[in-house]
Amino acid sequence: MRESSRARPLPLTLSAVLVGVQGVAMIVLALLAVLDVGGDQVEIGLSVAIFFGAYGGALVAAAVGLTKQRGWARGPVLITQLIQIGIAWNVRDVPLLAVPLAVMGVVTIVLMVQPASIAALERDGA
Repeated sequence: MRESSRARPLPLTLSAVLVGVQGVAMIVLALLAVLDVGGDQVEIGLSVAIFFGAYGGALVAAAVGLTKQRGWARGPVLITQLIQIGIAWNVRDVPLLAVPLAVMGVVTIVLMVQPASIAALERDGA
């Protein structure tokens, strides 16, 4: 079946949007890290920038994979959300950061485990 003829479920589309936002945010953090590089911490700053940039790129690729209903995208997305919930727990003393991180992580997981999302991603492997 051609990719364009398969209807993408709404929960999967919303997941792709949220993951895309996360990926873009990581890329922005990478750019900010590059702009902040200086002094005797150049290696650390560049390492952080490379990590955030690569991770952000991987998340954007996973978001595209979700929009194309590719089963491989499920693993990186779910792992990222679990990590994000853990980070939210670690920064729970800063509610303006912790709450959005936790909510986005939980909502994305809930969207990803909807039967329609699971079925759409499993069709890729069939």
